[in-house]
Amino acid sequence: MAIFNESNTVEAYLYDLLSGPAKLVSANVVREPEAAYGRSHKGIGWRRVASAEIPRQHQDVLVESWVREALIRLNPEIAAQPDRADEVLYKLRAIVLSVRSDGLIRANEEFTAWLRGERSMPFGQNNEHVPVRLIDFDSLDQNQYVVTQQFTFRAGSAERRADLILLVNGLPLVLIEAKTPTRSAVSWVDGALQVHDDYEKHVPELFVCNVFSVATEGKEYRYGSLGLPIKDWGPWNLEDDGDALKHPLNGLKLAAESMLRPHVVLDILANFTLFATDKKKRRIKIICRYQQYEAANKIVERVLAGYPKKGLIWHFQGSGKSLLMVFAAQKLRLHPRLKNPTVLIVVDRVDLDTQITGTFTGADIPNLEKADSRDKLRQLLAQDVRKIIITTIFKFGEADGVLNDRGNIIALVDEAHRTQEGDLGRKMRDALPNAFLFGLTGTPINRFDRNTFYAFGAEEDDKGYLSRYGFEESIRDGATLKLHFEPRLLELHIDKAAIDAAFKEMTGGLSDLDRDNLGKTAAKMAVLVKTPERIRRVCEDIVQHFQSKVEPNGFKGQIVTFDRESCLLYKQELDKLLPPEASDIVMTVNANEPQYKAYARTRDEEERLLDRFRDPNDPLKLIIVTSKLLTGFDAPILQAMYLDKPLRDHTLLQAICRVNRTYSEQKTHGLIVDYLGIFDDVAKALEFDDKSVTAVVSNIQELKDRLPEAMQKCLAFFAGVDRTVEGYEGLIAAQQCLPNNEVRDNFAVEYSLLNKLWEAISPDPILGEYERDYKWLSQVYQSVQPSSGHGKLIWHSLGAKTIELIHQNVHVDAVRDDLDTLVLDADLLEAVLSNPDPKKAKEIEIKVARRLRKHLGNPKFKALSERLDALRDRFESGVLNSVEFLKQLLQLAKEVLQAEKETPPEEDEDRGKAALTELFNEVKTAETPIMVERVVADIDEIVRLVRFPGWQDTLAGEREIKKALRKSLFKYKLHADEELFEKAYSYIRQYY
Repeated sequence: MAIFNESNTVEAYLYDLLSGPAKLVSANVVREPEAAYGRSHKGIGWRRVASAEIPRQHQDVLVESWVREALIRLNPEIAAQPDRADEVLYKLRAIVLSVRSDGLIRANEEFTAWLRGERSMPFGQNNEHVPVRLIDFDSLDQNQYVVTQQFTFRAGSAERRADLILLVNGLPLVLIEAKTPTRSAVSWVDGALQVHDDYEKHVPELFVCNVFSVATEGKEYRYGSLGLPIKDWGPWNLEDDGDALKHPLNGLKLAAESMLRPHVVLDILANFTLFATDKKKRRIKIICRYQQYEAANKIVERVLAGYPKKGLIWHFQGSGKSLLMVFAAQKLRLHPRLKNPTVLIVVDRVDLDTQITGTFTGADIPNLEKADSRDKLRQLLAQDVRKIIITTIFKFGEADGVLNDRGNIIALVDEAHRTQEGDLGRKMRDALPNAFLFGLTGTPINRFDRNTFYAFGAEEDDKGYLSRYGFEESIRDGATLKLHFEPRLLELHIDKAAIDAAFKEMTGGLSDLDRDNLGKTAAKMAVLVKTPERIRRVCEDIVQHFQSKVEPNGFKGQIVTFDRESCLLYKQELDKLLPPEASDIVMTVNANEPQYKAYARTRDEEERLLDRFRDPNDPLKLIIVTSKLLTGFDAPILQAMYLDKPLRDHTLLQAICRVNRTYSEQKTHGLIVDYLGIFDDVAKALEFDDKSVTAVVSNIQELKDRLPEAMQKCLAFFAGVDRTVEGYEGLIAAQQCLPNNEVRDNFAVEYSLLNKLWEAISPDPILGEYERDYKWLSQVYQSVQPSSGHGKLIWHSLGAKTIELIHQNVHVDAVRDDLDTLVLDADLLEAVLSNPDPKKAKEIEIKVARRLRKHLGNPKFKALSERLDALRDRFESGVLNSVEFLKQLLQLAKEVLQAEKETPPEEDEDRGKAALTELFNEVKTAETPIMVERVVADIDEIVRLVRFPGWQDTLAGEREIKKALRKSLFKYKLHADEELFEKAYSYIRQYY
């Protein structure tokens, strides 16, 4: 029988794809013949060399002889005196060694500068400094491109073997981890975790010159840069013709062929990699997503072609437009054929200005100027300054006549659909008659919006867009989340006939800038919306909804009210129902408005308030607005928007997209709670040519409609099982319906969907009739989860509401844990072994698996877990008979009990302290040298005080421990780092 595994399927397939199914080439044939670059018979341009043939020791990161040859080949000054290559190699080795003291990101940042040719040596005349080239970016065929398999690297006692490595001139730039495609519970996530949690930690030297890493199991392809959390690893879907869905390996082929070509890898290295400082003052590495790569390159190609001098880019809200502008600006500025152009970043309003400027300054982009006044803009353009200039569209509204008629000015205009306000687009065209104008928008343009198309859309482009990255793509890639809406309190939806006319007038011709003086129309509507009785009822409903559906999962909410007066009325009402610190108002306050004075804030004060809102541990849970924070406001923790203001089209779409940012595994969708019936007709509320807009906003009712079918699909695995039987009898009967890995994994897939629906709908009364079945399925799911913790993606951890449901009844887990008695009862063994009862074997297997799950992070038990999984696999595939299976199972049970005896609880806790120490050492930086020992000792002490046996299985226990941990972190001002909190909590859960 043919055996399929990772090395003979996905890994071998990729190897052939990259290099062509060629014979291995001796490493002595190093240089590529120049014209052979990228020829089809050689795969996509890499030459394969067996790892044993590569001239290096296992402890060498760089293939030094190849690096030396490249230095001599690409640098005339070094060719003149070849021993200069050793001076460069000495510097490169020093960077590799610095990784242990300076950390991986800083070492990678310095090495990247060398790779890009940004570092120099005194090799010129009179010891003049000249740039050193490790890679030729101008003549790509001057580089040597090698792919090798099973690349072993040793650092101290740690040794790791990468499946595939791509080397350019002897420098390992890309690492690829391939997983088996034949088990549905093993996925690309397992590969990514191996890279991120194991390799980067234990052999960081191997990543000092890394550009990005790839993980795949043949079905999905994901890539990430150093230190990127697994949830943010992205797909690469360029050139996807929809075929990938029909043939997964074809999807892998498309992604690999498009991203792993030598010229693309080098383009990402040279133009699409940034190092930035995040809010916690840590250095982070950012590389492009594929839609940013494609759009930025289309802009550059159009500028190089010189015609047409415009283009419209629609990339859906939340998909990274700010970074797209950074990458495009960076590549335009550095492009040799563009002769040092001026790049204008034009934003549409003051509050958005900070987000984009923040992205640019955080990423340390050189040659950046801010034109915050009309005079400064005129001066910079008149002086012909060749830099990146950030300004707002309104500065052009104030300009008269031509500011600069040069042709190599490129303007990137953010939120382009709004530039029709006062026809600013035309004024900008007058001021810069020969410039290139590219408009970027996060919302599709509807057919009535001729202005935007006139200003930016080129007739040559399909449907008027140079680049389009819409809803479906964004959701498919996991860049943003689906939006659900929930109509509320229909009796509060105001008398339709009375309001429709007013509503139309208000939302029709107005720009989205709030106008408090809308005369009669607004007055008529305001009276209806602001009756005290209605506001009281809406606020009660918001609080009830928020506390039952949003807050339990750790998310926050935004309330959008009719006008500024409504903000105050809502706040008064909410303060009767919640502590005053739970909500706050953000709005514009003018100088002579005493009634709103309490909410007048400087920009810094407002930013501090919003940072508190983004902080999961801060008591501020709800933010009340009317027109502020409806665009450009980014807070991934925000899940629910309570909408009580008439909005339509762009304004509505932009507003509701505040809640679609990805956050944690528990956040599966954004939620719009609609108090005005705006969404009674979604198509009308969002009138765009593009039909995908309405498809992506779905009613919670649709989810409820899908629940019965999802439940049936799960229960279908257990036909004929009596679900009222408790304890082992019931559990074993259920498990017998899941006889092998394949069926178990298929059940996990169906159950995951059901779990997502449940978490989204909960706590709706409709769930009552399904609760018993769901609780039963959840326990079965928990009982068959792989004990070795593999397959993190399909076998995900249960949602908060599901765990609560399971823990509501303590007797639910009515499975006696008497493994010790079973193992020690010799008479029983004799009887069992002479005539094995499959039920007895199953019972012991369940008990062993449960015991092992308690020690998930302990290496001693990890090996035993893997043995149990392997033993089960061998029995299910018929390699072991039932007597042999039971014998080996009992032997394993004995070893588990022995290991437990030899592992005093303190050792587990010491390992907990060690894990916490490693975690806090990782997050400390030169700027924030925290006292790691003190932090860990504090956490250890407070957790020991609070915990009680079995706390992990009760809601109260989890709550107390989380509270204790937050307290400890708060003491050291570390409470705002959600990732740190989650990691620390998972260690405590595991070891204490």
